[in-house]
Amino acid sequence: MKKTLALLLALMLLCFCALAETVPDTSRIADASEMTAVDDIVPEGMTPVTADMLNDGVYDGVAVESSSSMFKVVDCVLTVKEGQMTALLKMKSDAYIYMYPDTAEAASQAPFEDLQGLQALDDGQGFILPVDALNAGYTCAAFSKKKQAWYPRTLLFRADSLPLTAWKTLTTAESLGLEDGDYTAEVTLAGSTELASPATLHVTGGACTADIVFSSSKIDYVIVDSQKYEPTATEDGAAFTVPVAAFNVGLSIIVDSTAITPAVEIPCAMTFAAPVK
Repeated sequence: MKKTLALLLALMLLCFCALAETVPDTSRIADASEMTAVDDIVPEGMTPVTADMLNDGVYDGVAVESSSSMFKVVDCVLTVKEGQMTALLKMKSDAYIYMYPDTAEAASQAPFEDLQGLQALDDGQGFILPVDALNAGYTCAAFSKKKQAWYPRTLLFRADSLPLTAWKTLTTAESLGLEDGDYTAEVTLAGSTELASPATLHVTGGACTADIVFSSSKIDYVIVDSQKYEPTATEDGAAFTVPVAAFNVGLSIIVDSTAITPAVEIPCAMTFAAPVK
């Protein structure tokens, strides 16, 4: 009887040790000396976008910005379903092996089974995370494989990278029943230099274009809906005429700025309010 009990205790001890070895220590947080520069990636003027504003669906190519150049997201697939959003983040490498949708402090204390592990994909590796809102700072933590420590990160899921079909409600020149003619509309730009506001709009046959003027003259082209537009004027700021697909929603625009050498394409979001005559 004693031998049997001793054997059972020994087996239990071996099982406990084996289990302990399979659960890594994820309690360490990187200290300040291990941190790189952190960028402020959430522009002023962005309006958070929640799942109830979007149609259910799977949306590829959602733009994601990171507060750290060391944390590179190469692609994002956003799934909207029954009032919830999840994001599949495709990573450049396997430098980070766990993520947690909260602060590094919370991640260091979270049960191991609550961590989001790096998953193997057909075309690389990635993480699946819940997302409360687009166009808002997303606080999370990433666990470095090499440093064995948590690093705080902020992500920005950009709603202007969604197709217009993703939105439940769109306000357009056609839906407003705008007659052909010229109008004005307040316009804001998130992510780059300022735009003069209000802007002049032109409506023809239900289609709308806008004359936009940047505060800087050092912009040599913009890209809207994959179409490149050259400036119509450069005095007192670079001016362009661009299409306006909808109002009261962020529209993607890429701004090529020559204020930096070499010139750099900056992803931005412009939002036009509903126009007035």
